[in-house]
Amino acid sequence: MALHFQAQELEDQLTRLFEAAGSLAPEARAVASNLVLANLSGHDSHGIGMAPRYIDAIVEGGLSPNSGVRVHTDHGMLLGLDGQRGFGQIVGTQAMEHAFERVRRHGACIFSLSHAHHLGRIGHFAEMAVERGWISLHFVNVRSRPVVAAWQGGDGRFGTNPCCIGIPMGLGADRREPFVLDFATSRVAQGKMRVAHNKGQSVEPGTLIDEHGHPTTRPGVVVVPQSNGRYGALMPFGEHKGFGLAVACELLGGALSGGGTWHQEPNDHRSVYNGMLGIVIDPHALGSAESFSAEALAFVDWLKASPDAPGTDGVKLAGEPERAARLQRRTCGIEVDENTWAEIVTSGAKVGLKI
Repeated sequence: MALHFQAQELEDQLTRLFEAAGSLAPEARAVASNLVLANLSGHDSHGIGMAPRYIDAIVEGGLSPNSGVRVHTDHGMLLGLDGQRGFGQIVGTQAMEHAFERVRRHGACIFSLSHAHHLGRIGHFAEMAVERGWISLHFVNVRSRPVVAAWQGGDGRFGTNPCCIGIPMGLGADRREPFVLDFATSRVAQGKMRVAHNKGQSVEPGTLIDEHGHPTTRPGVVVVPQSNGRYGALMPFGEHKGFGLAVACELLGGALSGGGTWHQEPNDHRSVYNGMLGIVIDPHALGSAESFSAEALAFVDWLKASPDAPGTDGVKLAGEPERAARLQRRTCGIEVDENTWAEIVTSGAKVGLKI
């Protein structure tokens, strides 16, 4: 049986939870709002279901409430930033604001962010940029229990390592909704396996291998320890191509940022650390804003003119499903399975809060 909540109700409850765990009120509200926005956007994997893991990470000492981003390297349009184990929703936003200041000054910014706790939905940061009419690219690694297998490998060796690209569409009166491509380099996000497991659902064949390296449709193999005390693993998307992009995200988001890569045996720590390489560009600084806008709109119109494939509702661009989900869920509410809500209630008890 599923529960239903309005977005504001969930945001208020999570704000109380993070305050009880030690966050100051503005931080608690910002993190709660970001998680609920993920649910509204149709990405329950990155929504309120992450809150119990955040509370566990705070209790373990791996997540530091009220920490902010630190600038350790500054070379004009090049910035090196350290998240100091703060909430990713906070230090990630601060990193983008640092980048935006440099874009206003130089026309572009390349920045690295290390030691951020879980950044959440990376598309949120791309949306911040496209709202200003700027392009943004993000390569992110995940340092936590490795849950994705290398192509032709038989166990988890790295994280879901997301890649995100945000592109504004049109200028002035011709402005349209942006293109926001945000995806895990695994076949599906790890959080979607947690949601499926909590709901008692199976997943598509080709998504997972079990703890012995064999194909399975049981999402629990990457959520709870299996028969030999180990876990299964997600498969990379696109076979060797998705695997190659995952490796690039690990090297750029992890090694280049200084946050580090994963090369150790799995552990049971609840903290999730992200490193990110971000690039933000103002098209006007390249002198191509007008032609960029015209060509982008012409191409999108060409795509949309394609006849619908049989049995589908036609061509959709990245960002459209999220915007449609927000409209629907703001009206109809957000569905939360009982197991996820029970985990949130239990998390509240860990920090002395009754939910």
